[in-house]
Amino acid sequence: MTENKYIFTSESVAEGHPDKVCDRVSDALVDAYLNADPNSRCAIECLATTGFLCIAGETRGPKSVTKEMMEDVARQAIRDIGYSQKEFHWEEIDVDIRLHSQSSDIAMGVDASDGKEEGAGDQGIMFGYACRETSVLMPAPIYYSHAILKSLAEARHSGALYKLRPDAKSQVSLEYVNGKPARATSVVVSTQHDDSLSQEDIREMVRPHVENILPEGWMCEEDHFHVNPTGRFVIGGPDGDCGLTGRKIIVDTYGGAAPHGGGAFSGKDPTKVDRSAAYAARYLAKNIVAAEIADRCTIQFSYAIGMSQPISVLVNTHGTGTFKDDAIATAIQEVFDLSPHNIIKTLDLNKPIYARTASYGHFGRTPDADGSFSWEKTDLVESLKAELSSKKYKGAEQEGNVTKADFGKTQ
Repeated sequence: MTENKYIFTSESVAEGHPDKVCDRVSDALVDAYLNADPNSRCAIECLATTGFLCIAGETRGPKSVTKEMMEDVARQAIRDIGYSQKEFHWEEIDVDIRLHSQSSDIAMGVDASDGKEEGAGDQGIMFGYACRETSVLMPAPIYYSHAILKSLAEARHSGALYKLRPDAKSQVSLEYVNGKPARATSVVVSTQHDDSLSQEDIREMVRPHVENILPEGWMCEEDHFHVNPTGRFVIGGPDGDCGLTGRKIIVDTYGGAAPHGGGAFSGKDPTKVDRSAAYAARYLAKNIVAAEIADRCTIQFSYAIGMSQPISVLVNTHGTGTFKDDAIATAIQEVFDLSPHNIIKTLDLNKPIYARTASYGHFGRTPDADGSFSWEKTDLVESLKAELSSKKYKGAEQEGNVTKADFGKTQ
């Protein structure tokens, strides 16, 4: 059989990238509101540029979250990233806060009331995806792109690479053979640095963080290993490029390996289905793959503002499913109520857990004891197996795709 080969590329950006600075501040402020009141409403946007940070948007929450508190939260977020450079210093930047109350028209559609369940905070479409390319069921190119930058950031924070600065980007191109990733064909890493470092110095600093992240034997040829291709990256962060909240949505999700509905996550409380329903879609797609119902799974939801159930639910297992896609779509709605209220309750999303999602992706992360990344759990596996083993799915089985799981037994 002829090998089917192609190359797919994904990029990531570090916590110090200008857009990610804004995502971090926006999500840190969401956390501040949810910490003060779990029912707070937030739609917070940031803009960062040389010596300046603007915070704007709509909120509804306790008066204890004052402008002074918000400014302090923003400065601490920037400090934690590591910005103390002359033109963008956490302590010295000007901070302008332009937040106002949430629209009463929006609140009327979202809030629960007598005879009305809590509704979606906006209309829109959301996607979730999972596949078997990595242990965390994420596409390999974005997974390794994130991991390279996270490794460099940890070394910078520890002092091991103290001459590197917060702003950085990575890009990993993988060759796929018969649908499976086999090796890196190129790796690009650009990282901000102290003026005293040469390009070769930086190349050798970065190299082990790439080689240790990629699987053994996957490193690209030397001519295709590109580190700071322009030769110099001293001016960086919001001083070098204006940052905005929500501008890295493909970095936040699947690196382009799956569709995206267009709505950003950062700065939004979980009543906004752009965020919570995208988390639910990932949760369900991951559990489908973990249950061996499919090797790949894409899920799409659509919602209308103020309505408690999705307008549509679509499952696509890309020809790898053990059951027909429409049967799986029915099954997921039987085992998981897709109302915003239930998504928030089941995934425990009304907590201050969002600042850490702002960098290195919202998916493929490890669930923490405090409830963060709950959408990465695979605790629906047995429920999905049991549902699909019931008589109503008789005749919906697909033959000749992935190996069928034994739906009556624990893996």
